[in-house]
Amino acid sequence: MRKDLGAKSFIFPMPVLMIGTYDENGEPDLMNAAWGSIYDYNQITISLGSHVTTDNIRKNKDFTVAFATKKTVVASDYVGIVSKAKEPKKIEKAGLHPYKSKNVNAPSYEEYPITLECKLISLEGEMGEGGTLIGEIINVSVDDSVLTDDKIDVKKLEPIAFDGANGKYHVLGEEVAPAFKVGLQIK
Repeated sequence: MRKDLGAKSFIFPMPVLMIGTYDENGEPDLMNAAWGSIYDYNQITISLGSHVTTDNIRKNKDFTVAFATKKTVVASDYVGIVSKAKEPKKIEKAGLHPYKSKNVNAPSYEEYPITLECKLISLEGEMGEGGTLIGEIINVSVDDSVLTDDKIDVKKLEPIAFDGANGKYHVLGEEVAPAFKVGLQIK
């Protein structure tokens, strides 16, 4: 038996994306956004409302996207629920350590082992002053701590996903089968 829940914004897993920007004074900011995905081979898209972050992206044209992890869940959740407009020291309060990214004018954070360095392609839509963000991925910066044989090891990374149906975070990591291979047994 199945039960209809109506129209809900539920897709799982939903990555917990951490968007890093600089404001007009060069001060770093970070926010948590869960409605994002790959848009094209080297592009990312994120659905955003109006935020300090969207203002910063419009001004600077550069941003970073990191992946929240089991180790960063408290800080990641905090910077998502507190606006820099109301708490100017939210980065310090969260215990995060920003540094300038190599390839874009946006901050990366020591605590996040994978960071996408991005340039703005477009940010438009009808969600207040926010909308649909599309960015070009210029580089992916990865800390050695989450690599095995020079490849990202999801078990070491321990990325978290947002469960929109229940308002919870879950850890991802267990391998089930090799992609684009396991289905060949039916062929």
